[in-house]
Amino acid sequence: MASLPEVGDFAPAFSVPSTDHESVSLDQLQGRPFILYFYPKDSTPGCTTEACDFRDNMARVNAAGAVVLGVSRDSLKRHRNFRDKNGLPFDLLSDEEGSLTEAYGVWQEKKNYGKTYMGIVRSTFLVDAQGKIAARWSPVRVKGHVDAVLDALQAL
Repeated sequence: MASLPEVGDFAPAFSVPSTDHESVSLDQLQGRPFILYFYPKDSTPGCTTEACDFRDNMARVNAAGAVVLGVSRDSLKRHRNFRDKNGLPFDLLSDEEGSLTEAYGVWQEKKNYGKTYMGIVRSTFLVDAQGKIAARWSPVRVKGHVDAVLDALQAL
């Protein structure tokens, strides 16, 4: 199991399918900053709140010339339903095989109600235009998180 990339590290490479019917890769994103946020599951309360917070702040993201990408292990079909239901103006990446969540070290052992299981630890990475991790949040508390990410983005 990979550990979380550190601030200053180059972002781990990836290429995974997205809700826009194309694959998204690190190479395609080079040259501009992007926010890669990992969340456990589509259509759950915390994940919906986080996605909608990014949606509601897209003017700030766009002003910084950045891209937002949400990642979970849900299927593209679930992602499209989630995106459409909530009017999300950014792509969701489907990591059903787990290569992306493993590469970023967010697939970890979790405990809930006395049960131990593997799952995504809610985490966000801000990657600069050179492909380096500029900031990282893990684990994430949803309340106020998007503001913290966008403040860091504006400081780039």
